[in-house]
Amino acid sequence: MADDMEFIPGTGGKKCDQDDPGGWATPSDLYHYIWKGNIKQEDYPEDACPAYYHRTAQIDNLQINVQATAPIFNGNLNGVASGNKVLSAFDIPHVKDKNKRIRHIVAEGPEAGIYIRGKLKDANVIELPEYWDGLIDPETITVTLTQIGYSQDLIVERVEWGKNIIIRSGLGANINCYYEVWAARWINPMNHEEKLHVVYDGESPDDYPSDNQQFLIGGWDYDRRNPQWES
Repeated sequence: MADDMEFIPGTGGKKCDQDDPGGWATPSDLYHYIWKGNIKQEDYPEDACPAYYHRTAQIDNLQINVQATAPIFNGNLNGVASGNKVLSAFDIPHVKDKNKRIRHIVAEGPEAGIYIRGKLKDANVIELPEYWDGLIDPETITVTLTQIGYSQDLIVERVEWGKNIIIRSGLGANINCYYEVWAARWINPMNHEEKLHVVYDGESPDDYPSDNQQFLIGGWDYDRRNPQWES
């Protein structure tokens, strides 16, 4: 036994370094740690092999037949997302009340919308992000301005090259406002002719008339092909 390992009684004379293939026990729907056995700790024989549960685990391939639940996930997950859901959402713990959670629905619309927002004070130029260049259709840019403190008669004078938005005050006042800028992303930045088909003929997402590889489809379960409200 290595010097840094704690002595565990009950291993004498037994071959304890082998695992059974498993899979023969009764399935449980409870979210407990994975462990090897189904006996209470106080009933576990003293002369048996040590009992272990999986606090951490490593696996080369994992098959999930129905659903995976991950309150917090860090890393990369590759696969096919499916489910008979019709709304995209995120669900997180409440910041100040540990007994509550927050659920928001993801904004939906007939375009791949992208936005920035902020505050503009004593200046008249909203600089759009560098990464928008080539990513968005500059003809779809829209701007919402909310004046702060006093009337300013704010006007979007022009959009320069899809990179800068020039604002002016019709009253000649100092600009002090909140702004929100939206634009539509290209479905395929390499092919600007590819458009989103919002409504199309078909019986399933497989009938989408353009390249489905551009999309991760929520609300589509390949075992149950109807939303929950449909029979």
